[in-house]
Amino acid sequence: MGYGRYLEEFTVGDVYRHWPGRTITEHDDTWFSLMTMNQHPLHIDAHYAASTQHGQRLVNGTLVFSLAVGMSVADVSGKCIANLEYENIKHVGPTFHGDTIYAETEVLAVTPSQSKPDRGVVYVETRARNQRGEIVLTFRRRVLVPKQPQE
Repeated sequence: MGYGRYLEEFTVGDVYRHWPGRTITEHDDTWFSLMTMNQHPLHIDAHYAASTQHGQRLVNGTLVFSLAVGMSVADVSGKCIANLEYENIKHVGPTFHGDTIYAETEVLAVTPSQSKPDRGVVYVETRARNQRGEIVLTFRRRVLVPKQPQE
């Protein structure tokens, strides 16, 4: 399969299981937190995090979100014209250093454009799970996708 899909290749109800997964290391999380200026001690201070409800540092939630979006690109937005909207982002469960994230995306709606006949909007929900199959993050997005070129 090529990279991404044209509008006609999306069917409501289809679920794409993105592969490979990604194991999140302490190094990944520390650099992402510092790079994005999120210096909450829950992400970077092991002593502080030991006294919290989880007893250890949590992976920065926007790192988990970014990984799940990235995993979905080849299947969902690889041919897109634009990402139009991200919505309903939910951090459902914790992610820890050493966890491996896997993602899947379900097609919720496919709407051809009324004003531009060469494109349409695909509405999807992505779910990120850890190596135990527990959902840790969900979000929805709308992607502007071209129709297959007419030859």
